Amino acid sequence: MKAAKTGNEAFAEAMRQINPDVVAAYPITPATEVVQIFSQFVADGLVKTEFVAVESEHSAMSACIGASAAGARAMTGTSSQGLALMWEMLYIAGGLRLPIVMAVVNRALSSPINIHCDHSDSIGARDSGWIQLFSENVQEAYDNIIQAVRIAEHPDVNLPIMATTDGFILSHCLETLDMLSDEDVRSFVGDIPERSTLVKSLREGKPITLGALDLQDYYFEHKRQSAEGMFNAMKVIPEIGKEFAKTFGREYGFFEAYKLADADAAILVMGSTSGTAKDVVDTMRAEGKKVGLVKLRVYRPFPAQMLAQALSGIKALGIMDRAEGMSAVSGPVYPEICAALYDLPGKKPVVQDYIYGLGGRDVSLNDIRYIFDEVLKSAQTGKKAYTLKYVGVRE
Repeated sequence: MKAAKTGNEAFAEAMRQINPDVVAAYPITPATEVVQIFSQFVADGLVKTEFVAVESEHSAMSACIGASAAGARAMTGTSSQGLALMWEMLYIAGGLRLPIVMAVVNRALSSPINIHCDHSDSIGARDSGWIQLFSENVQEAYDNIIQAVRIAEHPDVNLPIMATTDGFILSHCLETLDMLSDEDVRSFVGDIPERSTLVKSLREGKPITLGALDLQDYYFEHKRQSAEGMFNAMKVIPEIGKEFAKTFGREYGFFEAYKLADADAAILVMGSTSGTAKDVVDTMRAEGKKVGLVKLRVYRPFPAQMLAQALSGIKALGIMDRAEGMSAVSGPVYPEICAALYDLPGKKPVVQDYIYGLGGRDVSLNDIRYIFDEVLKSAQTGKKAYTLKYVGVRE
């Protein structure tokens, strides 16, 4: 069924179709609508979900942790400072390997206070043990949140997962959404697998302790177990993607390589800017310029080897970072790409970083064209002109 939906509506509709056991949430712009719309579904009796209205995002994640530890399917949604307020609990959810699913609407972190999009909130949580999926458009956001349930709950993964959209750009903008039927979604996600939960252990007379003090004797081993879930997700994510494609006709991998096969220069980008960048690629291709694009969909686990292989044939690469790394060197995605390319044999692509769009600053076709022109120059010379540039900022 085709419908006009915003990103927030798409997230809420997918959550309704998934019908989770528990949703705990606290409102924050621009993610408020996700849980607001879903709470109406609860009030109207369209889902059997226990909706827990809490006093903060920290409490929202705490409630989801408790529900998931008891064996329930738990979901929430947040943005920016709300995600930051969850910081302590994000690590606990990851460390306890609880398959919580969270809809994140990307918004700049303060200060200064800003309610518009950049990726500083999700990027800040990149090492917390959460799988991260970025969305180019409303359709992908909807499909990502549905697949997220299966990825997180896979017995070889058992990790929390966040699916993101860009604040206001996607969260509040109408796009055509190809919605699946309620029956098809619930059939695809299925029932939550029975795990070694608190309730199960109590029922079997084998009580367990969750979140206990873990000193130098076992902490290292338990963190390594959490990391194993990320390693396993490298296999599970494409498996779920292929099953989704077989069932519904839309397939998603770790990234999309757009007109990359014979490209001399390419850009790597995440989120909604990918669509704008594709238009620039098409225009420049029509002019005879060999440019291409990598749209990175899965940021955690980071598909380093696959990216290195995909980028091995190009001469120069521009990284578009929608977050300030505060490292005085680059944005946060740049060093990870450089690390991925480090072991490539022979001559490696020249890599340059471009920070753009902070706090919702518009990124135009001309901005992206400028980046491509700069990267093409480096492809021709074989030399790095610089490491970092800010694109779209007033001097």
